[in-house]
Amino acid sequence: MPNRESRVIYLDNNATTAMDPEVIEVVAEEMRRGPANPSSQHALGRSASERIDDAIQRMGRCLGSDLSVPGGPRLILTSGGTESNNLALAGLGERGCPLIVSEIEHPSVLAVATEQQRSGRTVHRLPVSPGGRVHVEKLQSLLESCGNGAVVAVMSANNETGVVQPISEILAVCHDAGALLHVDATQSIGKLPLSLESPERDDRTPDSLSFAPHKFHGPAGVGGLWLAAGVTLRPQLHGGEQQLLTRPGTEPVALVVGMARALELAVQHLPQASRHMAELRDRLQNRLSEEIAGLVIHGVDQPRLPSTCCVSFPGTNRQSMLMALDMAGVACSSGSACSSGSSPPSHVLLAMGCPEWAVESAIRFGVSRFSTKDEIDTAADRICKIYNRLRT
Repeated sequence: MPNRESRVIYLDNNATTAMDPEVIEVVAEEMRRGPANPSSQHALGRSASERIDDAIQRMGRCLGSDLSVPGGPRLILTSGGTESNNLALAGLGERGCPLIVSEIEHPSVLAVATEQQRSGRTVHRLPVSPGGRVHVEKLQSLLESCGNGAVVAVMSANNETGVVQPISEILAVCHDAGALLHVDATQSIGKLPLSLESPERDDRTPDSLSFAPHKFHGPAGVGGLWLAAGVTLRPQLHGGEQQLLTRPGTEPVALVVGMARALELAVQHLPQASRHMAELRDRLQNRLSEEIAGLVIHGVDQPRLPSTCCVSFPGTNRQSMLMALDMAGVACSSGSACSSGSSPPSHVLLAMGCPEWAVESAIRFGVSRFSTKDEIDTAADRICKIYNRLRT
């Protein structure tokens, strides 16, 4: 076993999480069953289809949504959060209707908006406050200029800062204006309560919601797009009749069953896990604040995910810090994992109006329900030592 000084401490849980051992066993057991194509008409195929249906119903119960009602809400199985977001933005509403996205959305939303704008679609970008929350009043005025039928995309909580968005207010504004709302809930499931209570569309229920289980200790390569009752979706893939033609392709039975179990465990552990993560997040940021003068904690005065701490280190740059932390055995990031390969400046912090030095020195730390106090204390020691060595 690595000793306390050498072991890697994983603080990049916003990017992905370790699979829960119970989920690993569920996935492995399903794979040991042998070939499983839910579309096959023989007994093995019918059995696989039944297990998919059971997993979907279980996930519906976790989300507070009865997926057994004819004509009611649906859950579309996808390859992950990126596909779910792409499918929602490209497939909701009338073809070519106005699209409004917040400036702090995940790249899988912003890239779709940019591509759709190039194709001639009207796209508006919704600004945020210095604290990282969207301007609801600005959204209202944008919707008034768009008329009925717009599609709005706002994430439930930001993947870089952890700042929680005022979804209830946004829902009311969107539905009053006859607009559809898509919510990217990828970061919040397992950390914040979620209940899609009503089978009918109302101000408590978004029109679509995306999630990915690898963010809450489930498998990667699978995801979900929940659709409210009566909401239709234009397919973006063609060539199969699966999922009522909405998203054709052979469903990965083992991953879907694993996703259902991960969601059940996330909901089951949420109260204790949320408290545990918030304690560890605060323990880390308090230690760093005590040791490092001028440290900035982004979104600290706003409601935040209990797991996320995004900080800027004065007198350093994010690339040097990331490389040094990696060498010291602290795994963290400087932004979204979907764009961190080239490590561009954070579009989220830029949208919040942060000064250049803060954008250039921002590092994100994310804990999970499996993180420990010992890990946090060890990581804080390493971070402070590295900062003192690198600061100009």
